[in-house]
Amino acid sequence: MASLINSAPKVTDILFFLSCFSHFFLIPNWVSAQNSPVFACDVDKNPALGQLGFCNTSSDTAARVADLVKRMTLEEKIGWLVDGAAAVSRLGIPKYEWWSEALHGVSYVGPGTRFSSVVPGATSFPQVILTAASFNASLFEAIGKVVSTEARAMYNVGLAGLTFWSPNVNIFRDPRWGRGQETPGEDPLLSSKYASGYVRGLQQSDDGNPDRLKVAACCKHYTAYDLDNWKGVDRLHFNAVVTKQDMDDTFQPPFKSCVIDGNVASVMCSYNQVNGIPACADPDLLSGIVRGQWKLNGYIVSDCDSVDVFYNDQHYTKTPEEAAAKAILAGLDLNCGNFLGQHTEAAVKGGLVDESAVDNAVSNNFATMMRLGFFDGNPSKAIYGKLGPKDVCTQEHRELGREAARQGIVLLKNSKGSLPLSATAIKTLAVIGPNANVTKTMIGNYEGTPCKYTTPLQGLTALASTTYVPGCSNVACGTAQIDEAKKAAAAADATVLVVGIDQSIEAEGRDRIDIRLPGQQPLLITEVAKASKGNVILVIMSGGGFDISFAKNDDKITSILWVGYPGEAGGAAIADVIFGSYNPSGRLPMTWYPESYVDKVPMTNMNMRPDPASGYPGRTYRFYTGETVYTFGDGLSYTEFNHHLVRAPKSVSIPLQEGHSCYSSKCMSVDAVDESCKNLAFDIHLRVKNVGNMSGSHTVFLFSSPPSVHNSPQKHLLGFEKVFVTTKAEALVRFNVDVCKDLSIVDELGNRKVAMGNHVLQVGSLKHSLNVRI
Repeated sequence: MASLINSAPKVTDILFFLSCFSHFFLIPNWVSAQNSPVFACDVDKNPALGQLGFCNTSSDTAARVADLVKRMTLEEKIGWLVDGAAAVSRLGIPKYEWWSEALHGVSYVGPGTRFSSVVPGATSFPQVILTAASFNASLFEAIGKVVSTEARAMYNVGLAGLTFWSPNVNIFRDPRWGRGQETPGEDPLLSSKYASGYVRGLQQSDDGNPDRLKVAACCKHYTAYDLDNWKGVDRLHFNAVVTKQDMDDTFQPPFKSCVIDGNVASVMCSYNQVNGIPACADPDLLSGIVRGQWKLNGYIVSDCDSVDVFYNDQHYTKTPEEAAAKAILAGLDLNCGNFLGQHTEAAVKGGLVDESAVDNAVSNNFATMMRLGFFDGNPSKAIYGKLGPKDVCTQEHRELGREAARQGIVLLKNSKGSLPLSATAIKTLAVIGPNANVTKTMIGNYEGTPCKYTTPLQGLTALASTTYVPGCSNVACGTAQIDEAKKAAAAADATVLVVGIDQSIEAEGRDRIDIRLPGQQPLLITEVAKASKGNVILVIMSGGGFDISFAKNDDKITSILWVGYPGEAGGAAIADVIFGSYNPSGRLPMTWYPESYVDKVPMTNMNMRPDPASGYPGRTYRFYTGETVYTFGDGLSYTEFNHHLVRAPKSVSIPLQEGHSCYSSKCMSVDAVDESCKNLAFDIHLRVKNVGNMSGSHTVFLFSSPPSVHNSPQKHLLGFEKVFVTTKAEALVRFNVDVCKDLSIVDELGNRKVAMGNHVLQVGSLKHSLNVRI
């Protein structure tokens, strides 16, 4: 919704894993020996296939799909309702594995993709939570474009599929969630912008054909899924009790944006129940909203073995046939797992579901494959047919990985004269901590084999003479080696402590119990800081946040950086920021709470809004009423930026139909409906000046605090824009605000409303009052 004048350079210019019990060990489809051809409709090898309507590339997708489905038996169709789709040799269709992953690079998770001597690795970008911290929408899309290029290159040599079950766009509701690292954070707008941007990067075809897919993305896990395993409550059995208001203003927006703005090819339903109904068996959520209201052009897939889960674990149906029927009738098209493969035929023959419903589901799957070119024969003649191993791990791709990490790194504290360090002044640097020389930790989960690692120690050693002391044998840090660490710090000109956690503490299937740094890490940090001769830079590697009040308030700790899981080039990016070749511009995409928060707030409570009567403080910066350690949007720079409001209206009027009740009686809000909202928008112009001594990028946030009606958020993000400004120069930033879309709130019944009265718009320390009236 924002546009720029004097904008930052586009990135393209500057360059417990998924519990899918029975399928993880399947051999990828292209690897196993098979009698059927590798490529469907390969008329060069079998000219007779040219007589089949579904192989006719000049026909439209719907006609080709209809022709294919009518040729198939029920058994053959059921074979394409599961991720390990069966070959139909008589029609020249090879088997296909739907399950591949590309969360932040082509991944080896899932049986559809593997690495080999032909392609030994792929570019491993920062984990999503750090990329989100860049608040750079062009970066989100640029990464997606690189990932899809590498995926296509691997497909061409038989190492990958074309359907990638990424991104994860769930809201990072609770800091303890082990999978928060995979998400774009706690804010619905940021998550929506990330979702649509990354999906466009993955999917958009370079020939400009909107019906063609480069690869097929999948937004997951739909919906209200953000608990894995906490104090004995696990995702397979959890019933997320969510108000209509929270559903529509917090949990649903990223999925809606995926489908409507990103035109995503797939949505994955989650394991959990939502208000008593399994997500993968809920016709209102699937057929009603995703396909009905949002008009999904693609297929709906279950999280792996979700149908089996709602039968065997949640006991939602009495028979497996009933479970299969309920899933298909709800709108499920594809089952990751084999439950539909085993029980759909009996469900049809038992009269629980018509074969036409199976036809409908499999048609959605085939339509996606048609758009991917799967039924167009050998891909060597197609738009991406020339891609191959040479197009994976290119220098340009790897540099984008380093740039993404640089843009996301957040400077949380910086005492005067601490950072950046001078490479000429620092003769010796102590590098201490359990994450100081890690490799795999840097790439988080849903990872692939990277091109090449640069650890923090390697990155820093390239710029200064270093002394390395691990300090702890692992991140659990049962016993810290404090004396050796103190000795190194006392002798060095400066000390960099690289601490945090890894997948042993936060992961899929593993939520945290507390939000402290583990074991003796705090002791190690404090003692090293006391002993240090020079400045102490604390670097925290993690997905979730911590209560690090002790470090924030310790004057001996002069700087704090949060680096997420920074990807394969993370160590180089960290060194770039610490030594000042890059001016940090990342901002926190989630709130860092005090430890007392986890005592007050059970993970199982899905309510976003506070409840003063019970002392429940609410969740995320939009609703949380308590103290924070750091809040959403926090982050410092090595320079200073000032904002000046150039243009903004003082009031806006909502046109209502003659005789509307709000003309005769006072209304707190009016419905955000088409007739009132058409062309109702205004511009805000801001001048951003770099008044410091170092050029750098700056994230401009536009927040609004709406009137206090309908339990509205205390503050919410309307837009953001990243702008590069040289020292002493200015840039003009323009936000276009759609009144009904951007200023509206959701009422208690889930209806979108525009609140009447005073809305306070905020950019940095600037505040501007806007009166909304009829």
